[in-house]
Amino acid sequence: MSRVLRILLAVVVLLGGAMSLSAAENAQLTRGTAITDPDVLRRLDQNDALTISRLLWPERNANFPLTNDLLFSSMPQLAPIPPTIDAEFDRYIAGHKAAWPSETIGVGEGFDVQLFDRAALKSPNTRFVLAGIVNRMDRAYVAEDSCGEIRLIYRLTRFDAGPDGSKTATRLPMTFNLVLKAREARQIASNGKPVTCAEVARRWLDNGDWQGLIGGGFYPYDAMLDRIETNIQVSIAPKSALHDFRSDYLLKVFKYDAATKTFEESTLENQIDRDRIFADNDLRRDFKEWLLAPDHLREFDRGTVLIPEKFLAKAAVVPTPAGLDASALQPEFGMMQGEGKDNPVFTDSDVVSALKQATARADVQNIRSVAGFQRRLNDVTCAGCHQTRGIGGFHFPGVDWLADKPSNATIVPASPHFLGDQLRRRDILTAFAAGQRPDFSRGFASRPQTRGSQELAGTEYQDGWGAHCSLQDAGSGTPDKSFTSWSCAKGLTCQAAAASRRIGMCFIKTH
Repeated sequence: MSRVLRILLAVVVLLGGAMSLSAAENAQLTRGTAITDPDVLRRLDQNDALTISRLLWPERNANFPLTNDLLFSSMPQLAPIPPTIDAEFDRYIAGHKAAWPSETIGVGEGFDVQLFDRAALKSPNTRFVLAGIVNRMDRAYVAEDSCGEIRLIYRLTRFDAGPDGSKTATRLPMTFNLVLKAREARQIASNGKPVTCAEVARRWLDNGDWQGLIGGGFYPYDAMLDRIETNIQVSIAPKSALHDFRSDYLLKVFKYDAATKTFEESTLENQIDRDRIFADNDLRRDFKEWLLAPDHLREFDRGTVLIPEKFLAKAAVVPTPAGLDASALQPEFGMMQGEGKDNPVFTDSDVVSALKQATARADVQNIRSVAGFQRRLNDVTCAGCHQTRGIGGFHFPGVDWLADKPSNATIVPASPHFLGDQLRRRDILTAFAAGQRPDFSRGFASRPQTRGSQELAGTEYQDGWGAHCSLQDAGSGTPDKSFTSWSCAKGLTCQAAAASRRIGMCFIKTH
């Protein structure tokens, strides 16, 4: 039995046994859909079973994960990533200097705007540490042959040597997601038959068949690789006379090219390129006609729309905090009537007419108003989704299993948006396992789609303290049909928590 096989079998045993307290708190919600247990992740990482270097370079003999100075220099697959990120930083810095010429910007505390230190990407003292594993078979509508995706999520970490030779680990604000296909269409199981989506789903629901995790083999071969996603906190700007506190996050995607065997810069899924669309009248018209077409509007309503690449951007800078409503900082701002643009892409009458026809066809589940259309236009994008109920710009920071004394910030594996979506994802896995066609639809990012389950009732994820709710339900105005179901649990009331006309948060009644 190989060393790696022994490690993986030991992990399977761990998955069925006792888990640490921090993992147990979220185990029920993530059962079958994600691996967040710190002990499991520690063993997989420290035994070099699922490190980036081992997965992308399985033939190497070295029995240790590569630090970043070697990771990018020794692996040609990753060579395009650092220079592409450098170019985005240069554009960001130039844009900031043009917008706020009086502010200094650079690496370190002496600047008004403090930049992420890109030297960490090439340092011998940093590496990417396994922070979580997430099943995204709920995305099988993107490519049915692949049965969706499996995401291995890593957090950039710096290791500093102490005077006694010990090392301390500090997590840095960057995640690196290696996205694999849940299966490869030609993949054969041990019984000689093709692996099915049902079999992959059953392995996950049974809590941890690791062959199902990475496609039936202990290392993904080229056909299993899909893309790499990076999320970097590019800057932090303390509150000043010019603006409130703000942190910006840079999102990038690198698609795997099997011909060149490298990860090449790609567009972000559904990340609307607002500037390019506004600069090109033909593109503006084409985008409007495309999105309002009946089939596309139906998919848009259900959250499964895939916008063509010609309308998309290759990068997104996501500001936080963003508030509860769409703001001028979000990518779709100005596309709707009344948002400050003289010539918006969509007028209210465009949307009302399209929704009226869609309602007559029984094609709408979520979008029942102009405001609902606007909110979906926001949360269908990478940037808009990341701004919704995240943890400091991340939806999956992962448990910091390297910390000696974990704080609340290091034992919560994921955001309220992520945890609230697990019931829908597990429902899809269950349908796959039963050989049924799943319902891939989803609600708005602010409010999870529970599909009749009461598991989230009374929690912050649905209608408990801190949940997002409809202000109209509190009597502040005419109810908006897109949000009237967003009520609060007994004893709570929907109260304004930010400069939002429609969306509030559930808090205890004050009288």
